[in-house]
Amino acid sequence: MYRFILKRLGLLIPTLLGVITLVFFMLALSPGEPARVILGERANKEAVEKMNAELGLDKPMHVQYVIYLKKVVQLDFGKSIKTGQSVIDEIKARFPATIELAIFSMILASVLGIFVGVISATKRYSFWDYASMFGALFGVSMPVFWLGLVLIIIFSVNLNLLPTGGRMDIRYYFTPITNFYILDGIIHIFKTGDPKVLGSALTHLILPAVTLGTIPLAIIARITRSSMLEVLKQDYIKTARATGMSERKVIFKYALRNALLPVITVIGLQFGMLLAGAILTETIFAWPGIGKWLYHAIESRDFPAVQGGIIVISTCFVVINLFVDLLYSVINPKIRTE
Repeated sequence: MYRFILKRLGLLIPTLLGVITLVFFMLALSPGEPARVILGERANKEAVEKMNAELGLDKPMHVQYVIYLKKVVQLDFGKSIKTGQSVIDEIKARFPATIELAIFSMILASVLGIFVGVISATKRYSFWDYASMFGALFGVSMPVFWLGLVLIIIFSVNLNLLPTGGRMDIRYYFTPITNFYILDGIIHIFKTGDPKVLGSALTHLILPAVTLGTIPLAIIARITRSSMLEVLKQDYIKTARATGMSERKVIFKYALRNALLPVITVIGLQFGMLLAGAILTETIFAWPGIGKWLYHAIESRDFPAVQGGIIVISTCFVVINLFVDLLYSVINPKIRTE
């Protein structure tokens, strides 16, 4: 087990190096000048050249690349060209919002997706099977921006049940401790006994989580159904049923456990994609996460911000896949990582 973990962590270095190299040269070779973004389009040539020298952009490409690699090794992503703030500080301020949104979206998608997939597989060709698979197909096909706007119109504008955006109602201002508002709300309850902060954080999280989790939910449901149908055909399932074991025990103790391997893989990949793919959801619901921040950084050619954000997301993606691989041996003891 330890050798497997060390081997996978060793692969993290060349993976991140490839990502850093690719992103660096894609941004550096793209048209436009970051100095123009800072100084404005009317800035004269002398001011632009001076700004390029301050940013180190007047040096040859390979020199810029070596300098940046040295800073990355020291976990120094530089300062944002657009705001002048430290990139690592901006990531720390925004990344918890994206992590919180992605976690709750995947919990919703995983629980409902596996449940729907199991029901669909065990009641094959029934009304529930056709209805769930139609819903899954509809969920995969729905554009995220359309679904988000529809949910806002229904639950925020017409029914006035949920907020339209943001992470917290301004009436319940508090000083965040971890920047994970759900966790901070729980801490706030222990300190003051007031549940309003946690309630406000949860109500603000519902619509973005549903919007972001709909497509993964549909994918997980379809994968679970397919995997369950394959497992239910196996001889050991027929033997378990022949012994008089209850159907529920056969499904959840034997069939589902062996069917979860491809499902866990999909959940891990989807969670990694949510970290970087929440741009539309964060924009629609004014969610102050890293996806929206990266979009504006790319738009303004903010090299340090883009590179720092992608490095952090890539690291999380690799770590998540390592965790998924380790889960295999927990779900199915016959699989060994050695």
